Order: sequence, then C-alpha cells, then structure tokens
Amino acid sequence: MNDQERPILHRLRAEIRERISNLQRLQEDDGSWRLPFETGPMTDAYMIILLTVMEMEDELVVPLVQRLKNRQSISGAWQLHDDDEGHLSSTVEAYTALLLSGYGERSDPMMKRAEAYIVAHGGVEGAHISTKFMLALNGLYPWPAVYPVPLYLIQLPRFSPLSFHRWSSYVRSHFASILILGYHKFSISPSSDMNLFHLFVTDKYEKLRRRHRKKQTPGSEKMGHGHRSYAKAALQKAEQYIIQNIEEDGSQYSYASSTFFMIYALLAAGYKRESPIIQQAVDGLKSFSCLISADEPELHIQNSPSTVWDTALISYVMQEAGADPQDVAVSRAIRYLLPLQLPRGIMPNQRSSYPGGWGFSESNSVNPDVDDTQAVLRALSRLSGQGDGVCRRAWRSGVQYLFHMQNKDGGWAAFEKNSTAAVVRLFRIPNFVDTAADPSCADITGRVMEFLGSHMGLSLSHSRVQDAVSWLLKQQNRDGSWYGRWGVSYIYGTWAAVTGLRAAGIHPDHPAIQKAVNWLWSIRLPDGGWGESCASDVLRRYKPAPYSTVVHTAWALDTLISVYNYPVQEMDDSIKNLIEWGRAGDQRSTYPTGAGLPGHFYIYYHSYPRVWPLLTMSHYVKKYN
Repeated sequence: MNDQERPILHRLRAEIRERISNLQRLQEDDGSWRLPFETGPMTDAYMIILLTVMEMEDELVVPLVQRLKNRQSISGAWQLHDDDEGHLSSTVEAYTALLLSGYGERSDPMMKRAEAYIVAHGGVEGAHISTKFMLALNGLYPWPAVYPVPLYLIQLPRFSPLSFHRWSSYVRSHFASILILGYHKFSISPSSDMNLFHLFVTDKYEKLRRRHRKKQTPGSEKMGHGHRSYAKAALQKAEQYIIQNIEEDGSQYSYASSTFFMIYALLAAGYKRESPIIQQAVDGLKSFSCLISADEPELHIQNSPSTVWDTALISYVMQEAGADPQDVAVSRAIRYLLPLQLPRGIMPNQRSSYPGGWGFSESNSVNPDVDDTQAVLRALSRLSGQGDGVCRRAWRSGVQYLFHMQNKDGGWAAFEKNSTAAVVRLFRIPNFVDTAADPSCADITGRVMEFLGSHMGLSLSHSRVQDAVSWLLKQQNRDGSWYGRWGVSYIYGTWAAVTGLRAAGIHPDHPAIQKAVNWLWSIRLPDGGWGESCASDVLRRYKPAPYSTVVHTAWALDTLISVYNYPVQEMDDSIKNLIEWGRAGDQRSTYPTGAGLPGHFYIYYHSYPRVWPLLTMSHYVKKYN
C-alpha cells in the first residue's frame, strides 16, 4: 500500500517528529535526560523521619510533606497504584513521618482517617518488615528478641552457598548495615514523647512503653551481646564493606533506602552525627530530590535516580525514530554516557572483577548491570564503527561484559552471574526470595537477545543465542505469557521475550510466538488498548488494570509489530489510541509500569510514556511503510 491508502503513516510521522522535538527540549546541558524516578511515599517518609530524629532543620521537609499530604486517598490510606485499595506499610510510614515532623497532629482529620485505616488493617504489626525495621531504629517498634540475620554470615567464604557475598547486590547493600544494627539493637529515641502506641492492635506496645520509661538518651547504643572476638571481626567486616561501597555523592550503592540504613549503622558503630561521612550521606540523599511537577510545590526523594537508564533509552529511541547518530542531541548524550562506563564490576561469585558495564544511576561506580549496559550499547550501535576509537573500545568492552554475564542456564539476570537461590531458604522474610538471589529472568534475557540480533546480527547459529533461546522457551507460561521481573509484569515480560525471540530468528509461526500473540489479543481491554495491574506480580498471574496505559499498549503493539507482516485493523485502532492517550497526559501515562519489589515498591518512570510509544510508532512506520 502507498501512503495515500494509509493516512495513519502521515499522522505517525508527524507525531514522531513532534515527540523527538519535545525530547530534544528536555535534554540537559551535559547531554543527559534527568526525568523523575517516582515511587510511593517510602523514601519521602524516611527522609522526613531521618531529618527529624537527627534534629536537622532543612528546607526539604515542607515540600516533602506536601507530597505526602497530596497523595493520601479518601480512605485515609496511601496507595502504590490507582487500583490499590490501600497499602498498610506506606500508610504507617507516611503517618509516622507527618506525626514526628509536627506537620500532622493526631487530631487532624487526615491523620484520624489514616489511623482508622491502619488499625482496621492489622495495625503496625501487619506492616512489612522493612517498615518495622525503620520504626525500630527510631524507638517506635520493639526489636525482635533475636536479631534478624546471623552475624556470622558475613564471615563465610565466598564459595559457601550461604555466604553474604553470594547474595544479590541489592540485598548486600542493605544487609551489611542490618547486620550491625541487628547486633546492637540500635535505636534513636525521638526527642519528644512521641509514640505510635495507638496504632498497635496487640500487646507489643507494652514493650515499647516499658522502654520509654527508661528515659533512654537519644542516639544511645544498646548492646544486646558481649563483644566476642568473632562478633568484633564480623562487625568490622560489615563496616568495611559499607565504607568500601560509599559512592562519591555519599550514598551507599546509589540507593536511598540502603543509605538510610547506612546512616543508622554508622551511628551504631560509633560515628558522630556531625562526622563528615554522616553529613555526606545526608547530602547524597538530598541530591536524590527532584520536583515532580512544575505546577505543584512537591518534592520527591528518588530511591535511585535513573539518569543513565533514561539517557541511554532516549538517545537509542531517537535514533530508531530517525534521528541521525550525528544529531546534536544524540552526540551530546553519547558524550555523557561514555565516561560512565565502569572500569570494573563487583562480581561476588567470581574471583576477579569484569569491566565494561554501565550502572543505573550517574553516581554508581560499583554496581554495573546487564539491562543498563545493553541499553547504552543500543545508543552506541550506530557509532561503534566511527569516531576516534573511544566509542569502538567502549562498545567492545560492553559487549564482552554482556557475554561474560550470561548464566550457565543460558539466560541473563540483572546484577549477578549464576546467583544461587540457596540463601532464600534461610529466613522467613517477606519478599526475601524476590531480592536475595538474582536468577535469570525473561525480560532481561529477551532484551539482550533483541540487542544481539538487531544490533549485532547474531542468530540461532550462534551458541550463546541458542542457549538463550532454549532457556527462554522453557520459561513460557501455559497461557502463552512470560513474567517480567523489572516491569509490570506479564505484558512486559512477553514483549521482551517475543521481540528477543524474533530478533534471534524464531519464525512468527513458531508455537511459542503464536501462543504469546493469542494471549495478548485475549487480554486487550474494551477501551482498545492494554493495561496491567501492579498486583500481577503478587498474584503471580495477569490481572488487568482498570484502564489501558500508554506504556503497556506500546509494549503490546511493539510485540505484535514484530510478528505481523501487515497490520490488522485492531492494531491501527490501538496505535491511534496511543497517540491520543499520550497527548492527554492523564492517569494512562502516570500508572506505574516499573517493578522494584512485588507488593511493596513500584516505579513511575517519567521517561517511559515518552520512550516506549515513540519506539512502537517508529517500528510501525519502518515495517509497514
């Protein structure tokens, strides 16, 4: 068909040009794109609590409080997503932050609604263990009789399947501090008589009441055990691990959550509040702040700014959409990304480190990952054979890093290689199985395969691709979908898996591809698009969102484009919807589609509604022109 017979192509080309232009205007002077990595209230609440109990007056508190107040639902709860009836842990955290800071009184109507919700849904006792841990650090919840993680684990040799050094990097970054804090049963009592007794529904509050009667000095340490020689050595090892993994901005591993715990752990280890290492950590947390909207005086503490990820994706998608690799915006983005390639990677299961990867955040220097690396390599692809050799060397080193990180089973994980799952059986901790190990996952494996096929020309004749295809096909669910670990959830995993298989050379008529396509059509929503609830990853089955989202619709359409030689009418209808919904900028664009921790942590990437629809539109025009 020619363009006259398909007017949608004219419309898409105009839309693509406009979206590229909008992205160019958003680029920073250094070549990066700095778009918010927005999550629920946890990081904002923790920041308010930290600044309050540390008695640090700071202008950040008021706009952080404003965001918390604006996000409370009519029920009194704080939610993680639109179709979430309420999230107990988030509500406890937000309530505590408002109460401690003085910007919320118990008698305030909004606080009374939150209190009623908390008590009706199990009280503080029903909250997630990370919430209880944060409350315990501030004297608001009793420490368990036995500290939660055995201290000796950090002393086990690396070859031990239970060794601390075999856990995922995310868990290590948090648990090094938890080992210290749990041993000392450390807490800082609020400077006032503030408590949460009214939010408990069992007799746990009696332990806290007795503790408060002791008039504990703010910031004092509580030693639960004598300093045995093995404990002293383990504590020193945990402290050393923390110090070695402090980034230049003062944060721990570039995560706000682990930095909060690090600050308390250093206090437990004897550092003073005024010490440079504590002050730098607080400054690092402040540097994670961002304005959510120019229209509202709201501030948000990002858990880990996504600057590298966003910059890589945007520069790659702009090139897919037709921007020349020598385009000013693309060139500036590449110049920004190249120096951020990490000369070494922390490989806990290996005897030597491996260079060439990129991390997620700009400040990240110790924690490269597979997904960010393949994203940056996509941005470099069209330049890898040009220039003065810097780009070529970075490209080769990045590809070698990807090859090195392939697991024995054929798949790829996010941070680790051949990560063991043995450790997850140690503790009955909610979500520990989701974080302690880092096994191969369908979404990252599919995306790496798509990169290797589309950008390097590798197909089923290559042994690495054969292994990846074999592993991925075994992971398909009976209904035809794949589960995606780092996105929401089954639509994301299916998109990555199918586009990866197609790039590897799997024919559209392959049974696995056809099952996936049939599944996608079966879940298309009545409004003409696709949308998936964040609750899918808790249920471990697909659950539709109340409405289609622009990101899920883009992923689903991109999957179908990779399979269909010619578009069917339903695809054209959905891509028209994609254009209109993107222009509306409503809840279809703001629904979280990034996954962090099932049932507890979801991400609204402000870049995603800009990136993925543009990629899908570009692929549509390229294939059906």
